[in-house]
Amino acid sequence: MNRTDILKKYKPIRDNLLLMLHDIQNNNPQQYISVDDIKEIAKYLNVTYSLVYGVVTYYSMYSLKPRGKYILRICNSPVCHMKGSTDIIDEVKKQLSINEGETTTDGLFTLETTECLGKCVAAPGMIINESFQGVLSPERIVNMIEKNK
Repeated sequence: MNRTDILKKYKPIRDNLLLMLHDIQNNNPQQYISVDDIKEIAKYLNVTYSLVYGVVTYYSMYSLKPRGKYILRICNSPVCHMKGSTDIIDEVKKQLSINEGETTTDGLFTLETTECLGKCVAAPGMIINESFQGVLSPERIVNMIEKNK
């Protein structure tokens, strides 16, 4: 579905901005929001480019750069940190040879960190795209990555 068709699904009111952004990003094969997307949304809503850009850059779930097929968002809240999220992040970096905010050269994986996912009982946790994974260990990470290659 192209950007124009996505926007037409929504009334041109600011209250729909977050929904539009999610929809556009989710329909982009590289899971990001482009400068052209921001321009068209701003025009459609009759707001400034900077307003839309500010929203995109405020929320960590949006991205301005292309990302992989699988986005690994590892929680780094205090609870997850105490339960070993640093070890999980280090294992992902080692397995994929990337740093936080980077995407593998094959375009499969992007590593991101995020604050609380609201699943502290299953710490440390992460989201792979829309799927929560908890009680992580470095061994589980290796298996998850291999499964998705």
